[in-house]
Amino acid sequence: MTSRDYNEAVEWLFAQAPNYQRDGASAYKPGLGNITKLCDFFGNPQDKIKTIHIGGTNGKGSTSNMLASILQESGYRIGLYNSPHLVDFTERIKVNGENCDQEFVYNFILKLKELPSEIQPSFFEFTTIMAFEYFHLQNVDYAIIEVGLGGRLDSTNIIQPLVSAITNVQLDHQDLLGETIEEIAAEKAGIIKENIPVISGDEKDSVKEIILKKATEWKSKFIDATLINSSLESDLKGKYQKKNIRVVLALVDELRKQDLKITDENVSVGLLNVYKNTHFLGRWFEFSQKPLTICDTGHNKDGLEEVFNQLNDYPQHKHIVLGFVNDKKIDEVLDILPKNADYYFVKPAGIRGRNPETYEELLKKSEISYQIFQKVQDGYLSAKRQSKAGEMIFVGGSNFVVGEFLEKNLRRYL
Repeated sequence: MTSRDYNEAVEWLFAQAPNYQRDGASAYKPGLGNITKLCDFFGNPQDKIKTIHIGGTNGKGSTSNMLASILQESGYRIGLYNSPHLVDFTERIKVNGENCDQEFVYNFILKLKELPSEIQPSFFEFTTIMAFEYFHLQNVDYAIIEVGLGGRLDSTNIIQPLVSAITNVQLDHQDLLGETIEEIAAEKAGIIKENIPVISGDEKDSVKEIILKKATEWKSKFIDATLINSSLESDLKGKYQKKNIRVVLALVDELRKQDLKITDENVSVGLLNVYKNTHFLGRWFEFSQKPLTICDTGHNKDGLEEVFNQLNDYPQHKHIVLGFVNDKKIDEVLDILPKNADYYFVKPAGIRGRNPETYEELLKKSEISYQIFQKVQDGYLSAKRQSKAGEMIFVGGSNFVVGEFLEKNLRRYL
């Protein structure tokens, strides 16, 4: 297999399978019927590995990567399934921080052509079974599985984990999950299973009540991570990580009760070495010091609010590169933008990328200083040219924007 073979196979997969990241809601296939057939076809590898299930609106990726780092420091061989990828498809499936082998991906995609005609998997369903099979073949001790979208009807919900966690519940994907926090919480709580402990990291009483009620129905232990106080820090520097750390510590405590050997030193060292151990990117990631350039994938209103609040802690003038997908409510974003900034609105590549020209009337009304670009890289390079000594650059608004930025610049940076 050559790199060209691999790239062509991945491009074929993107083209053939309905893909939420590319196509939006039309690609979403709720329910476990398809993934059940897929798992049966491949011999149910998900039943041959021990798993931990991480759901929630924001913080799933950070929480799962922090936990993976801690478990790796504890001497365990850890599989990690995250989505979406930012630069290369293989980022989605890792073992001890190493991306999935490209040859495995290539050969597994070839098997898609062998599927019975009654199985028409979505992109996410196919990558999910790919992860299960890879973790089984790699003989991992534990696999941390991040929910793709929602919970109850997500294809990852086929697993029977040792423990589940719901980081938080915010308004996102309302067209698929419900219009209210409570409706979305009920979908997220769908990952709770009989007699399997569940950890809740949300501070809202209404959300806690829904998760507790579902846990009680399933005779599952309910653990409220918001009651945990800790001064531990992580090399993932976003202030919002404090909330995720509480969920991680609750997970560690529960896993210890299930006889996993995890020392306090494993926890503290693991939290401080997430980048090193898992090569996690995109969450308050400091790309460079001169100029100070930070990117973050926060993209829904609550995620962006956390990001912008942290940006406001920096006193220097800011150059902010932002782009969004088509379903983004731009007016909500404009209401929370940091002051003391110049803006560079960009169009993310792909059919879901929203052209800033479509919301320029809103930009004019907001009376901010802005420019419009049709490419992420053009906006970033303009911000870099216009930034003066001591000023900073931020890149974000969407996974697509951060992914494009890193794809163009990360290899050069490394």
